[in-house]
Amino acid sequence: MAESLAQLLDRVRDCTLCADDLPLGPRPVLRAAPTAKLLIIGQAPGTKVHETGIPWNDPSGDRLRDWLQMGREVFYDETKVAIIPMAFCYPGRLERGGDKPPRPECAPTWHGPLLEHLPELGLTLLVGSYAQAYYLDGRRDKTMTETVRRWREFLPDYLPTPHPSWRTTAWQRKNPWFDEDLLPELRRRVHDLLA
Repeated sequence: MAESLAQLLDRVRDCTLCADDLPLGPRPVLRAAPTAKLLIIGQAPGTKVHETGIPWNDPSGDRLRDWLQMGREVFYDETKVAIIPMAFCYPGRLERGGDKPPRPECAPTWHGPLLEHLPELGLTLLVGSYAQAYYLDGRRDKTMTETVRRWREFLPDYLPTPHPSWRTTAWQRKNPWFDEDLLPELRRRVHDLLA
């Protein structure tokens, strides 16, 4: 008998594949249901998300929801929005500051099986360079900015965005096309998809 999504999510949440390399230990954070229409693939949980077990439960999540013009109620409705980061656990901090990259074991181990259980997806947001590198391999540009600038080329399946951290404020000022062109189209597509 084939494994259900619920059984697979239980296995993911019990994963200890890279436990020895996680400073706060494993706590896989993700959400999905077979009826989800939108998939958000980000980097990896930060410390606040690790503490609460709620994805995008931090200022970056507030900014992402603002980009989507989506309230928390819809954003956290897993029957509509699946959230599957490149790595499911907090990876730790770099010595020079900032979080470490997502652990490399997660996506190759779990993304394929999870995506098989999401047949209704109409759009996948690739939030940040790690998701773009994995899913647009061979099609992405040398920089995240140039990849996001070419967002139309990846539709209708994927839409790349920068990571919505506080650092993105200056990036958005330098790249007004993001607010003028990409965000209105993102909002339209997401609204139509979830209506």
